[in-house]
Amino acid sequence: MKSVVRMEHVCKDYLLGEQTVRALNDITLAIEPGVFLAISGPSGSGKTTMLNLMGCIDRPSSGSIYINDESVADKSANELADLRAHSIGFIFQTFNLLPVLSAAENVEYPLLRRKDVSAEERKQRVAYFLDIVGLARYSNNRPNQLSGGQRQRVAIARALAIKPAIVLADEPTANLDKRTGREILRLMKKINQRLGTTFIFSTHDQKVIDHADRLVQFEDGRIRAFGIRDVDNNWRLARVDYPDDNLPDNAE
Repeated sequence: MKSVVRMEHVCKDYLLGEQTVRALNDITLAIEPGVFLAISGPSGSGKTTMLNLMGCIDRPSSGSIYINDESVADKSANELADLRAHSIGFIFQTFNLLPVLSAAENVEYPLLRRKDVSAEERKQRVAYFLDIVGLARYSNNRPNQLSGGQRQRVAIARALAIKPAIVLADEPTANLDKRTGREILRLMKKINQRLGTTFIFSTHDQKVIDHADRLVQFEDGRIRAFGIRDVDNNWRLARVDYPDDNLPDNAE
């Protein structure tokens, strides 16, 4: 089956002072189109690093990454920017809206670098996606004139405006109250089902996991389990074991 994201033996190292820290360790997985997937795990487990690699914001230290079955390894910075502009939408916990722009202008912003999208089509897309997220009448409002939930809806519309294959959401409910967070999740689930857009979340919020149909559990930079919901809406989890998991405590 075609995958929207595929990783093969991906590792990511960071240099902290003179020490090398491995944030991701030998990650292999494939994500099929149209899923609503949660990447869960405690803080520091590698979730955000994983999302940054999927979004081609960062490059792996080793291993291979494929977006829509196309390797990104040899792409230049400009080619990766072009890939993001066409295929990958982003939703952040801090919304990342430009304060001097209206809601409509924020949604339009990622389309401005798209030479294949005319001014008229940009206008149509902005109106369409603001309507989908229920903010058509707030199109001229700036972010400081909107509630937190409304700002996140603008961020969702902005991510969808490029008509991406994938939307990556990094803790999208973290700065929202519980009721608003649930509303935002229901909205994204509805969009996932209506448009077939793949949503991939980095989260430790149980509400996000409750809405997901796929689950990847992270711990210490490794995948510890894969999950899929069965017909009774229960999780079927498959644990991932590594050869060195059974080493004695004093092993080096």
